[in-house]
Formats: sequence, structure tokens, C-alpha cells
Amino acid sequence: MSKKGKVLMAMSGGIDSTVAALMLHKEGYEVVGITMKTWDYASSGDNGKGTSKKETGCCNIDSFNDARAAAVEHGFPHYILDIREEFGDFVIENFVEEYMAGRTPNPCVMCNTHIKWRALLKRADAMGCDYIATGHYAQIHQHTNGRYFIRKGIDDTKDQSYVLWGLQQDLLSRTLLPLGTYHKTEIRQMAHDFGYPELAKKAESYEICFVPDNDYRGFLKRRVEGLEARVDGGNFTDKSGKILGQHKGYPFYTIGQRKGLDIALGKPAFVTSIDPETNTVVLGEEDDLKGTEMLVAKMNWIKYDGMPEGSEAFTKIRYKDKGAMATLHPTIKGVSVRFYNDVKGIAPGQSAVFYEGDDVIGGGVIQRAEQPFL
Repeated sequence: MSKKGKVLMAMSGGIDSTVAALMLHKEGYEVVGITMKTWDYASSGDNGKGTSKKETGCCNIDSFNDARAAAVEHGFPHYILDIREEFGDFVIENFVEEYMAGRTPNPCVMCNTHIKWRALLKRADAMGCDYIATGHYAQIHQHTNGRYFIRKGIDDTKDQSYVLWGLQQDLLSRTLLPLGTYHKTEIRQMAHDFGYPELAKKAESYEICFVPDNDYRGFLKRRVEGLEARVDGGNFTDKSGKILGQHKGYPFYTIGQRKGLDIALGKPAFVTSIDPETNTVVLGEEDDLKGTEMLVAKMNWIKYDGMPEGSEAFTKIRYKDKGAMATLHPTIKGVSVRFYNDVKGIAPGQSAVFYEGDDVIGGGVIQRAEQPFL
């Protein structure tokens, strides 16, 4: 038994999780590798052209083999965990339901929050592991108040703290994130040093694992029977309600979208709101995307057990968002957020994550953009 403890390491077969596993092994942890099979392409049909595509990203056989090979070479066990049923029941159904409700989901956040970490911890307990670990670029610390919290990874270009806001205290207290204090360039060098130069060159996947062709519209069509017939031919309107043309169905559009609208108005047009009840997509100018208020619900507080009225926080409303300062006003329905300056593209369904410096205070799901306080 290692003095450091036993850790169940989530291994996708990519550079980050592989190097993280080898780092922990080198540091003296008793590592058990596990690769989670979340989805396969056959479960959602073909790509609409009569042909099927092989699985990509974290769910293909090559990735499984790469993860297993690294584990075997370094003398620690590796297992494949099939969580397709757990994953599909929640993450995929949530993904479809959110688009059908006119919102823009964030499946990676939902997976981390409700599926991946819980599945890991359940198997860690069954295997007698003290910790679970992943290859995310973020850090976990313990506050003087006893609570565990997430801190940004030091590599700003890779920081993944935004997608981890939903992790609860029992999960954070058992999680190791070895890459949080390293830059990606250092991890690439470590891959070379460990004898895996091909990993340093391996392309990274930014796709949603169950939408390997990045065509979420096609995915929705395959998942929702008769979807096209139900939603085709709705109206594009301006904010006054004037009809501008017809669209292909409200689920196929997202707030802030400019490309692929297939409508000529003589000037750039952006999706500013979506009404699923009337199958209406409202178009406007870029300035129409700006706002200062939003309601956030389904909160998970991390660093503190809630926030007092009028607290300030640096707030991000999407993964690549630079963030902006705001005040937080707790309500019965969640948290009403007021930005000091306009922000662009508040999209219901996306996550809002609140920061104190580099530390994640907590986060939630954007319910709607709101009118300014009176």
C-alpha cells in the first residue's frame, strides 16, 4: 500500500490524462486507470446520409488502447467502465430537452456535475481508492473555513475551472487535479520525457463526445422523431414582431448566432431571442445582444456556503468568456446578477460561474436575461 494513497485516475487516452496518471504514479500514488465509455455512435443512428461515422474523441477504441498501453507499460491496472446508460439517461436527454426549450445547454458541465465524478467516486469506493483524479487544468484547495474550492489553472489558455463549478464538497474533497499548476507546454514536454512523443503531437478533441461531427442539428433530428416537420417554417421577426422571413426550426438556432441564418437583410443579423411556444426566432443587431441583468438558478456554492446580498464577483457566462464584474442578489428563484457594464450574449442554458480572484465561489445555470432593476 502506497503511503501517498490509492487513486482512481480517469484516462481518456489523450495527453493530459495520460501524463497526469504517470505524474501521480511517479510521485508514489497507487494508481488505477479507468477509461469511461460514455457513448457510441450507433446509439443515435447514422449521420443522415446513410453512412455511419466511427466514434471519435474519448469514445473510440484507439483511445481505450492508448490508455491501457500506458498503464500496462508503467505497471498499474487499467479498466474500461461502461456508463453509457447513466450518461445517456441524463446528459443526452438534458441536451435535447434544453434545445427543445429554446435554451443552449452545456453538456460537459452537466456530465461533470451529475455523471462523471459520481461514477468515478462510486467505483473508487468499490476499489478501495482514497482519491479520484482527472486531467483537467484547474486546482483544488481547502479554505480556512473548511470548504474545498476550485481555483483556476495557472495556464490561462487551458484553464477549465468554468466547467467544474457543479462539483459538490464530497467530490472536491476526494479529487486530485495534477495538471493545475502546469502549463500545457510543460505537459507536452513531460509526454516526451515519459517516452510518449506521439502524445505531444496528438490532436485534441473539442467536440461534444456524443456529437462527433459537431452537427448538433443533425443529432437533434435523429433523436427527436418528426422534429423537422414539427418546427420547420417558423418566423424570423425583429424585436417589434415584424416578420422578416422563415427559418428551419427554433431548436436549430442559438443566442448570438450570426452565420448560417440563410436570410438577407442588407446588414448583419444576430439571434437575440428564441420563443419555442410560437416557433419564433428574433433577429436584431449586435447591440441588441447586450444586457446587464440575468437570473441564475440551480446554484452550487463552493468556496462559501452562499453569498450575502450585494456581493461582488467576477462572472463568466460562457467557457471562453473573458468575464465581467457584477453584483449578486440572492432571490427565492436563484441569484439575480447585475453587471457593472454591458455584456454580450446572455444565453439561457449556459453556465454562469462566479470568481473571487482566481477562486471559484460557485456557479449556476442562466435562466433568462432580465430587465434592469427599477
